[in-house]
Amino acid sequence: MNKNNNNWEPVIGLEVHAQIISNSKLFSGASTDFGSEPNTQVSLVDAAMPGMLPVINKFCVEQAIKTGLSLNAQINQRSIFDRKNYFYPDLPQGYQISQYTQPIVGKGSIEIDLKNGNSKTIAITRLHLEQDAGKSIHDIDPKTTYIDLNRSGIALMEIVSEPDIRSAEEAQEYVKKLRSILRYIQTCDGNMEEGSLRCDVNISVRKKNEDLGTRCEIKNVNSIKAIGQAIEYEFSRQKEIIESGGKVGQETRLFDEKKSETRSMRTKEEAHDYRYFPDPDLPPLEISLDLIEEIKKTLPELPDIKKKELIEGYNLSSYESSILVSDKKNVDFFEEI
Repeated sequence: MNKNNNNWEPVIGLEVHAQIISNSKLFSGASTDFGSEPNTQVSLVDAAMPGMLPVINKFCVEQAIKTGLSLNAQINQRSIFDRKNYFYPDLPQGYQISQYTQPIVGKGSIEIDLKNGNSKTIAITRLHLEQDAGKSIHDIDPKTTYIDLNRSGIALMEIVSEPDIRSAEEAQEYVKKLRSILRYIQTCDGNMEEGSLRCDVNISVRKKNEDLGTRCEIKNVNSIKAIGQAIEYEFSRQKEIIESGGKVGQETRLFDEKKSETRSMRTKEEAHDYRYFPDPDLPPLEISLDLIEEIKKTLPELPDIKKKELIEGYNLSSYESSILVSDKKNVDFFEEI
């Protein structure tokens, strides 16, 4: 960022949608295999046929608990599934089963390493479980949109950070670190190119140490590089609007990777627009302390612990260790040789 930006800073929070590694969906037994023929992995539950009732996938719940433990987060023994109501052509029910006021995982944190040698802790607000929507396909026919419901009902963990991030670099390092942890514990494969890890970027701009500005949300950014580009563009766009005497409007935007710019998608909804209420078909989710302890025992060594071992055991620098531990295959290979 150039000298003209010295008095300004972006305030950034990220919502990362991580697809859970599971053979079947969150509320049905349909397969989750990637790349299958359209609409070949759709149960009657996924298609929202009348009278069909969701049944929770216990393995997906365990994967969410494992992820929460790895994020130094509180595991809530009681959580509630809510209906989040909105209309999309690829959302058969007309609502998404998600969690809002009482998620399965509460506050946690991730520590990131920056290029200047400093570390920073990014707080996590919550992790909640939700089902994915289907996919609208616009590029087969110029006049027709096609719907593929293979993704409908797939289990997602939405991991929401606090607005603690202050630069594109910090945002990129946060997503890299989160992806590394998910891969270590094998709860998400982190393949952004296949859509199994997607990021919504919430960003506002303010003069340093002043009140928060009006935020915009950039939806479904699907690469580490694009996250950085989207933040840099949106930071400059919002700063220029304010400096010219205008006001930033709260809205949802999309990032065009070919043009390296964001563009308006729709005005931003608030929580009340979704008319959340507890799903009447799903009872509260009760988790025992015994189950939490059992899952805790299965956790592998996480990147931060492995990094400390490399520094102390092999006399590597913090930077070198961070690069190695970012990919479990690399650090395993290093230790083997």
